[in-house]
Amino acid sequence: MSRAGAGPDDPLAGVAGVVLAAGGGSRFEAPDHELPVHKLLWPFRGRPLVRWAVDAVLGAGFEAVVVVTGAVDLSGALPPGLAVVENPRWAEGQAGSLQVALDWCRRAGHRAAVVGLGDQPLVPSSAWRDVGRCERAPVVAATYGGRRRNPVRLDRAVWDLLPGSGDEGARALMRQRPDLVTEEPCEGDPADVDTLEDLDRWS
Repeated sequence: MSRAGAGPDDPLAGVAGVVLAAGGGSRFEAPDHELPVHKLLWPFRGRPLVRWAVDAVLGAGFEAVVVVTGAVDLSGALPPGLAVVENPRWAEGQAGSLQVALDWCRRAGHRAAVVGLGDQPLVPSSAWRDVGRCERAPVVAATYGGRRRNPVRLDRAVWDLLPGSGDEGARALMRQRPDLVTEEPCEGDPADVDTLEDLDRWS
């Protein structure tokens, strides 16, 4: 779960990558002839959808990677070398899953967390890495063509400012405290896969 040999001068030392993958994917409906499958397990370009986000985070060089699950067991689609924590209250919104991840990061002694979503398969390792290395502000948001999206770097100093419930995590803090936020331009495409049509569009 941890990188060996990350020295104190490594900008990613003490930084964890977090993939939020606990939601129910309620908008995703498989064809009638298919067995019901959660969207994160649906094949996308030859791999389960969630594997794209997870592999991108693993390739970014973080000291540790943690995946938050909830609605479905993703263990069969996840590689070794990461932590998996469950949010039993996943249906109450994304903020709770973020808190589950940050609790894990606190216990592990991390100084920052870079947080993204399991249903954004086209965000590359470089985006995660660039956001993780940016220390210009306590909150660092990736931008694509000038538009803020994931991942977002959250310094430990702001973890207690994040909401504990609801369906907004870092967005709520960024809206309330713009003075804490900077942006990092990134490569890639932050498209969300919410429906089968989205999956077909990006395949």
